[in-house]
Amino acid sequence: MTRKTVRIAMNGVTGRMGYRQHLVRSLLALREQGGLDLGDGTVLWPEPLLVGRREHVLKEMAERHGLDPVADVSTDLDAVLADDRVDIYFDAQVTAAREEAIKKAVAAGKHIYTEKPTATGLAGALELARLAEAAGVKHGVVQDKIFLPGLLKLKRLIDGGFFGRILSVRGEFGYWVFEGDWQSAQRPSWNYRSEDGGGIVVDMFPHWEYVLHELFGAVRTVQAQATTHIPTRWDEQGKPYEATADDAAYGVFQLEGGAIAQINSSWAVRVNRDELVEFQVDGTEGSAVAGLRNCRAQHRSATPKPVWNPDLPATESFREQWQEVPDNEEFDNGFKAQWELFLRHVALDEPWRWDLLAGARGVQLAELGLKSSAEGRRLDVPELSL
Repeated sequence: MTRKTVRIAMNGVTGRMGYRQHLVRSLLALREQGGLDLGDGTVLWPEPLLVGRREHVLKEMAERHGLDPVADVSTDLDAVLADDRVDIYFDAQVTAAREEAIKKAVAAGKHIYTEKPTATGLAGALELARLAEAAGVKHGVVQDKIFLPGLLKLKRLIDGGFFGRILSVRGEFGYWVFEGDWQSAQRPSWNYRSEDGGGIVVDMFPHWEYVLHELFGAVRTVQAQATTHIPTRWDEQGKPYEATADDAAYGVFQLEGGAIAQINSSWAVRVNRDELVEFQVDGTEGSAVAGLRNCRAQHRSATPKPVWNPDLPATESFREQWQEVPDNEEFDNGFKAQWELFLRHVALDEPWRWDLLAGARGVQLAELGLKSSAEGRRLDVPELSL
């Protein structure tokens, strides 16, 4: 086997998602398994270059994971992008810093892989896609949820015709994020300041766009209500601050083909479901409920016949009437699975559709969701093109 090295500049790995999912559970996990076998006698070997502002944190991280704390660490993005040995630029920074960094990387001729949202507005997101196309670089956007076991099983049901005609999709996402006064918050304070790019619409609507687009059909209209349920929170230094960004959003989406999706997103809800996110899909022939890992289904022929009678207690367990959808395969980490596909796209030019234009669709839906909430009306979602 021939080993081919691919050098990846990773900007933003000091954040939770960049570190845990992209560095440790994706690229370092690929190294632990001996690299990525391309199937042609070549093994692709990822070499991470950790980029950020806090040099001491990056060096400690490099030492912890067997990387060179000098050669594999940099606080100078411009110098990193000028290095011909760097093949791919990956961005997991805060959204407000992402657009300018990706522009620099495209201008330097680097392939682009990035978290979302790709920009703070649709115009910027489309510009990134156009610049990358004009430069002839490969580009991809993380769309991790469609690679999760629960949604992969749901897609198996869809592809097998289990649902018949899909009527509706109901999504519930969220959990209680502590305010930060008497218990520390699970999310950084900038998430709750709109001036810093925070807000649950900006964060989650890009996810819902690709989940709906990939599984059920393109979003054609959006009607949303965004709100800030918790107006005051406490930051990392224990100081109170005004939460200027929305922490909950309730959206209704009409999909191509006629199905209706309704998705609630909230950081101010206590969980009474099996997983932090669940989607119920109802069709003429069957229904299913999918979470991050599990999926349960109920076929038309096995659907019970409930009778509404509020005067008597329910005597049947509705949850027990659903059948667990089996794994039937081993599921890898969803972030790692998409990294592998992107690396194969870069190395072998294999087909790839989760590009910066797909990322722009997510930014578009978030932008229209906020506009819908502000204006109190349903809005059309135009089809995007470069």
